[in-house]
Formats: sequence, C-alpha cells, structure tokens
Amino acid sequence: MAVYTHISRPQLEALLEDYSLGQLVEFKGIEGGIENSNYFVTLEQDGSQIDYVLTLFEELGYDEMPFFVELGQWLQARQVPVPFAIKDRNGIALKQLGGKPAFFQPRFHGQHVERAEITPEHCAEIGAALARFHLAGEEFYLRRQAQRGVFWWRRESQAIQHLLKPEDAELLRQEVALFDELRDKPFGLPLGTIHGDLFHDNALFAGDRLEAILDIYNAATAFLLFDLAIVANDWCTDAQGNVDPQREQALTRAYAGVRPFSDEECAAWPKLTRTAAMRFWLSRLIPWLGVEQASRQGAEMRLKDPDELRRILLNRIAQPASISPAG
Repeated sequence: MAVYTHISRPQLEALLEDYSLGQLVEFKGIEGGIENSNYFVTLEQDGSQIDYVLTLFEELGYDEMPFFVELGQWLQARQVPVPFAIKDRNGIALKQLGGKPAFFQPRFHGQHVERAEITPEHCAEIGAALARFHLAGEEFYLRRQAQRGVFWWRRESQAIQHLLKPEDAELLRQEVALFDELRDKPFGLPLGTIHGDLFHDNALFAGDRLEAILDIYNAATAFLLFDLAIVANDWCTDAQGNVDPQREQALTRAYAGVRPFSDEECAAWPKLTRTAAMRFWLSRLIPWLGVEQASRQGAEMRLKDPDELRRILLNRIAQPASISPAG
C-alpha cells in the first residue's frame, strides 16, 4: 500500500456525506506497497470509533472497477475474508475521489508475517483459504482477462530481450514457450477466479491464524493451479530461491483438503510453478531495466529485485515440483 494521490479533510468529509458510517475523526496515508493510494480512516458513531480503509485506484480505470466491487462482495458473502466495497445509503459502492475510482472497505486487523518467519502452519492456513477462495468464485458471474497474462508476457518478453544478457533472454523465451505448449494442450485444467498476487505481504495473521487476504485487484479468470503456484513460489522459498519442502507440502495438502487436485493438475504443476516464477520475474525486470517508469507523482516507486524470482525459476527447473491428488 502507498499514497500517490493526496486528499484533504474537506474532500473526505464531502464523500462521507453519502454514507451512514459516522463522523470523521482522523485519517492518514498508508505507506508501503506500489499500486494504489490507501488511507486509514477513523469514524465515530454512537460513541464508538471504527476504522476503515479508503482506497484510490491509480492504475485501474473506472470502467474496470465493477469486476472488483462485485467480486469482493461476492466473496465476503461466502465467508472469504477479503476487503469489499461498502455501499452508501443508496446502495452505491464505487465512488470517485481526486479523479480516481475509490471506495471504503472494512479494516482488517492482524500482522503481515515476515518471509523468514513463515511456518508450515502459515502455509497450511493460506492453502486452505485459497482453496475456499477458488470454490467461492466458481459461480462468480463476471470474467476478466489478466492485465499481465499470457499476451502481456509474450509481448513484453520480446520487447526487453535486447536489454538482457543472452542467457537471460533465452531463459525468458524458453519459459514463455513452455506455457504456450501447456496452454495449447491444457489437459482440462480448471479455470476460475484467481487472486493473482497472493504474496505473503497480502495476508494478515493473528499468530498462526489467517485474518484476511488483501489486495484482490489483480484477480482474473485463469487456471486455478497457477494461483497456487504463485503462492508456493513466495511462501515456500527462501531468499536464495530454495524451496522448503515442509512448507510446500503443508500448503498443497491443506489446499487439496478443501479442493482436491485432478490428475491433469498434478501433471501440470511442475510447469505452472515455473510459469508463475517467470511471470513475476518479467514484471519486476521491466521497471528494473528502466523500461517502465513510474507515472505516479508524490511517492517514490519501490522496485523489487527481479533476481529473486530468477533464482526461484532456476530452482524450479533444476528440481521440478510435484503434487498428488491429495496434495
């Protein structure tokens, strides 16, 4: 989370006039993260203070937002702990503030778990929760193509080839082709609504218990197993890209305990763990190489090291992952 668009107290008070949430006590920007502007907002109603989060969307256009508004409310209604847009007195959730799409959400409490402190218990919690997320989204009535999906990585991988070392350019080309082969013969892999960005800093815990899954704004329609591969590559590896088998087994077993894997998914798992690593390696490479500069003003763009994902990719190639129907 971060602040790129700054708002004033009068702007916020004017927005709150549409709601029955209470009177504004205070608000402050939330630092960190890279995509949207976020504020903690404290309101007082009937003598009690309640905290909310106000998000202003920096990259998504107003016409893209209904998918996320509907998805958050759909998942929340099915007991999946995710942020959801709160409706005003007239049943309207999506607003505009500072020229950006915006809405209020409940504030979840809990802590982010540092990567070095992730345990098999944390992985089991997030695995089961992701499976419930996928099952809850099975009948979700909207579809969305991933903003940084297969067509994006085909195009962008070619665009930056001349900036890479020859071995990295070849590695990228190889991994894009690997997914194209899988996509041409998808083995009947289940498609559905995925989170798309469930890294460890997008979850809140109280001890070993999951409190909330955050930042659903990369959600899209894709292979469900690809979503789990994204999680495995982040939650079950160390800074050198080595996989912790205990954490990964806890993750996949807990997931399969809620939604068992098909034989086709078991066959595709080694490739999808590689594809997930490639996708985030590429998305980090682009700004790292200076190809995509931050267009947002008022906050420093925080770059993430692409080599971290490159190491994970090389590890996944050297030691192919495996799962069974029971995880």
